[in-house]
Amino acid sequence: MRKLAAREESAMTAPDPRAVEAPSGIDAATSPLLRAAIWVAIGALIAAAIVCVVWVLTGTQNGIVGRAFLTILLLVGFSGAAILDAHLAPRRPAWFALASMAGWVVALLSGAILIWMPERYSWGGVSRLVQFLVIVLIIQLALLHIRLYMKAFQRYVTAFTQTIAIITIALVVGLAALLIVPLVSADYVTFSELYWRIVVAVTILAAVGTALVPLVNLLFAPKKTAVRGAAAQQSQELLPWPMYVDGVTPLPILPDGSPDWNAYYTGFPSPGAQVIGASAPEPAAVAPAVVEPAPFEAPGSTAPPAPAGYEGYPPPPPLPPRP
Repeated sequence: MRKLAAREESAMTAPDPRAVEAPSGIDAATSPLLRAAIWVAIGALIAAAIVCVVWVLTGTQNGIVGRAFLTILLLVGFSGAAILDAHLAPRRPAWFALASMAGWVVALLSGAILIWMPERYSWGGVSRLVQFLVIVLIIQLALLHIRLYMKAFQRYVTAFTQTIAIITIALVVGLAALLIVPLVSADYVTFSELYWRIVVAVTILAAVGTALVPLVNLLFAPKKTAVRGAAAQQSQELLPWPMYVDGVTPLPILPDGSPDWNAYYTGFPSPGAQVIGASAPEPAAVAPAVVEPAPFEAPGSTAPPAPAGYEGYPPPPPLPPRP
């Protein structure tokens, strides 16, 4: 009974080889962001569909088939852009993913208005298509500007640059809105000269704010080359100092700061080298070798073979001097 119970327990705890592991999806930290972006896309699709249906029921019959076809293309294109943004969201900052989705929502609503807005004189499909493409271009340029500007801002963050960045981003978003509104409602609204003066003024202020942050970085931000040089120097300092053959005693230091490699083979520091730790004794005077006469060998006798020794290789270096 105990064996049977143990087998049942192991069968319950052992993984099933036939089970298929769930694919590793989006990280838990980014899933709320993706859910929010997808819900924004769904809400925009529903809103655009309701607006188009209302115009179909209450508008004229002029060109309704062509407009319905363009509406389908618009909704399909927005769905594809929303799916692409959802897949790219884990590799983007959170604010940029939401801003990109909001930009596509603005493009969707602008396209629906341009398609179904009643014509004032005659429905100019080509001109409205060009207007829609210009709107998408303005939105994408504004997003690209903000993305690059935030990268430059994050290099050197101060209270001054933070204030300039907030004001500049607000000016860029306002400029994009000021340029999109005439493209959407130019057939029904006549914009005065003051409006375009405001557009030019906002453009100048946005350009000045865009140039300020890179200039501050050029003056005060740490240089990338200096940072790389410091990191390389730190890596060099962390390299281990070479040792004698015993693996414990470090080699002496030459006057130029390099290791005394000659001491590794001789066992004694070179002249002028500084010994690390304790001072090494001076090399002892070598006593003259005493030559002993060779032993007498009888004629016809053979000498024993010489020892193999190191077989032509030099002996290992001696140990370092000990105090």
